[in-house]
Amino acid sequence: MPPRLALPMRSLWRRRNEELDPEVDFVEIYRNLTLYEFPWDFNQSLSLALFRTYAVPSIGRLLHETRQFEERCQQRYDDTALLLEAPLVHGFDSEAGRTGVRRVNQMHKMYDISNDDMRYVLSTFVVVPQRWINDFGWRRLTEGELRAMVNYFRTLGQHMAIRDIPETYDEFMHLMDDYEREYFAYDEGGRKVADATLDLLKDFYPRPARGVLDVFSRALMDEPLLTAFRYDEPGRPARRASAAALRARARVLRHTPSRRKPTYVIDSPRIRSYAPGSFRLADLGTFPATAQGCPVHRDPVDA
Repeated sequence: MPPRLALPMRSLWRRRNEELDPEVDFVEIYRNLTLYEFPWDFNQSLSLALFRTYAVPSIGRLLHETRQFEERCQQRYDDTALLLEAPLVHGFDSEAGRTGVRRVNQMHKMYDISNDDMRYVLSTFVVVPQRWINDFGWRRLTEGELRAMVNYFRTLGQHMAIRDIPETYDEFMHLMDDYEREYFAYDEGGRKVADATLDLLKDFYPRPARGVLDVFSRALMDEPLLTAFRYDEPGRPARRASAAALRARARVLRHTPSRRKPTYVIDSPRIRSYAPGSFRLADLGTFPATAQGCPVHRDPVDA
C-alpha cells in the first residue's frame, strides 16, 4: 500500500479512487464508496431509492400482491441487501456475484415486469444516492466516482437483461424524474408496502424513538412522494431539523479518520434473518413455491 494511503486522513479513499479508472475499475471505486467512505449514507439512500419505487402503482401493487413485503418484510429486506451486495464485494464475474444476480433475475422472471419499470428502478439506484450525498454527505462525489457509479449500475442492468439503459448520470436523472412525474400516483397496495417498510425501519430503533423517526422519515420525502402515498406533510420545522441533524453529522465526519475496515451488510444489526456464515446466496429470496401465485402485471399507462 502506498505510504500516503497509510495516513489516518479522511481523504484516504478519495485519493485511492482518483488513482483508478472509472471506465475499468468501476467496481472497486463503487466498493470503496459503499464499504468504506459512505457506508451509512449509501445504506440510507438506497433504502430510500427502493422506497420511492413503491409510489409507481405497477411496482407497488405487484409487491403488495406477492405479500412478501407485508408478511416477511425483514427477510425480504435482508435477502435483497445480501443479494445485491454479492457482485459489489466479489465482482460480477465471481461465483458469488453471478449467484446474487442470478437469484435476482430468477425472482423477477416469476412476474411480468415491464422493461420501463426495470429501467426506472435502476435509475433510482444511481440518482437517489448521488442527491443524498450532495445534500448530506461529508463531501461530494468526484466526477470519476459518479462515472464509476453509473458504470456499475449499467453493468448490473446489463446482467439483468434490461434494455436501453442510460449511458450518463444526466440520462439516468432525467429518466427517473420524468418517470415519477408521469406515473407517481396513489395505490392502496403500494401504500401498504410503504407502511410495512416504514414499520420495519422504525423497529430498528428503541420504542421511544419511533415516533420521532416517523416524522424524520417523512421529512426526507419530497412532496410528490408524500402525495403519492397520501402521507401527512411533516412541516417545515421538521424538515429543517432533519436536514440540520444530517448536515451536523457530515461536519463531524470531516474531522474523523478514514475507515480501514469494510462495512458489510451481514455485519449490520439490521440484518436479523441470518448470522454470518449461516446462509447460502443460492437459497435467498423467493421461489415459485413460496411466491403465492404470479400477479398480473399492470403497465404504467393502465395504472
